[in-house]
Amino acid sequence: MSELPTERGAEIGRRIGVGLMYGLWKPRVLGAWKVPASGPVIFAVNHSHMVDGPMVIGVAPRASHFLVKKEAFVGPLGPFMTRVGQIKVDRDTTDRTAITHALGVLENGGVLGIFPEGTRGEGDFAALRAGLAYFAVRSGAPIVPVAVLGSSERRGRLIKALPPLRSRVDVVFGDPFDAGDGSGRRTRKALDEATERIQKQLAAHLENARRLTGR
Repeated sequence: MSELPTERGAEIGRRIGVGLMYGLWKPRVLGAWKVPASGPVIFAVNHSHMVDGPMVIGVAPRASHFLVKKEAFVGPLGPFMTRVGQIKVDRDTTDRTAITHALGVLENGGVLGIFPEGTRGEGDFAALRAGLAYFAVRSGAPIVPVAVLGSSERRGRLIKALPPLRSRVDVVFGDPFDAGDGSGRRTRKALDEATERIQKQLAAHLENARRLTGR
């Protein structure tokens, strides 16, 4: 089994992210004070652009470990991402190593980042996978919804795969909430109910974030 992600590695990744994100774009961060200062937390981030994960890593008040698809761990980028505490996951199977590492982050009081939609899309939390509910219910960690807005702006791009350089990207952190019903149940029915609760909370946060930012 590969080594567990470390808090030290994630903090190094956060510092690198700060320099990159604020150097290349103009992040505007709202609600960062809502992130619990200690203890396990899950960031649930909408996903419409490849820069969303690095952006949150760079602007969040705490170091974070994101579940990242294995396809992103290519060439020298792979070992680097592992060293800075990110978790490689195979989305085509039940990746037990990734699950163990993710639960380990939460058990150690760390921050786990998840794109609950699974893949890049409209970034509107319309379709959630059950993974977020599983980690939240099993660990008891609160979920902090995170909306990244403006990363998919197409006008003025110099590099096709990236938002326009020096453009504004808004990152809005929401109020923490518990996904479970308090019973601790992990049955399929309990996870389905938790997923439904999560979806309502995330959609409401996204609507509020758009209202706040005018996006």
